[in-house]
Amino acid sequence: MVIAARGAYPGGPIWEGSASPPTSHRGHSGRMRSSLTPLGPPVSRDRIITSFPKWYTPDACLQLKEHFHGQVSSTCQSRNTGTVGLRLSKVVVVGDLYVGKTSLIHRFCKNVFDRDYKATIGVDFEIERFEIAGIPYSLQIWDTAGQEKFKCIASAYYRGAQVIITAFDLTDVQTLEHTRQWLEDALRENEPGSCFVFLVGTKKDLLSGAACEQAEVEAVRLASEMRAEYWSVSAKTGENVKAFFSRVAALAFEQSVLQDLERRSSAQLQVGDGDLIRMEESPPETQESKTSSSLGCC
Repeated sequence: MVIAARGAYPGGPIWEGSASPPTSHRGHSGRMRSSLTPLGPPVSRDRIITSFPKWYTPDACLQLKEHFHGQVSSTCQSRNTGTVGLRLSKVVVVGDLYVGKTSLIHRFCKNVFDRDYKATIGVDFEIERFEIAGIPYSLQIWDTAGQEKFKCIASAYYRGAQVIITAFDLTDVQTLEHTRQWLEDALRENEPGSCFVFLVGTKKDLLSGAACEQAEVEAVRLASEMRAEYWSVSAKTGENVKAFFSRVAALAFEQSVLQDLERRSSAQLQVGDGDLIRMEESPPETQESKTSSSLGCC
């Protein structure tokens, strides 16, 4: 029984570098190890992303581009990402009971499909390591309970999410209708515009091609209303699962690097014994002194 994920803090930060992360987590091998150090086995070959992953359908996607942002590519090539150690982003997966949230996560993280369903109690999480454009990167994927009685517990763990995945069962239209409320609950705990949103239809293997296309019509329409990217997947067969999470990782990674570059461009320079100079402000000097020299942002 899991009431709260091990080492997790509701609403806590996403830990980078020398900040204080949870004391331990489950690695890909299932063993407990400290997350204070990035040391570990090499990243799996299928977790290495060198080009920008493609969307599932152009009718409901977050970005139609085919390449990483130019600034991100050049920054990664120069290894000037500004992060020491582990770069990590938080992903939360929400949706009704029985839609297959845990199965989706287990298929990706462990490459298994468990036919014996056990409902998630409270919350749990997995950490999956990537290498994106040559830079170490991880997703902290939170699996939340679909039962109403655990909503008060799970909602505390929505905070600080960079990605929200709303899952529904392609064979049950009611679960699609409920995704609106799940998304609203998750967004309520985060800053407006701070999260990528994905709408994911599960159990694709249970539908024929024609039936799946018909179900996707309404799902794509709803995804567009949600400003979400749409995917259909099957945890049982593994169809589209790796491609989907690669897409999630690439978008979150790119946003993380761009935000880091923006923070550095507007950062303060500390000079001497603690005097601060803001780059966007002019120093209180004469006009001649203002034009005699200039500072560049490193």
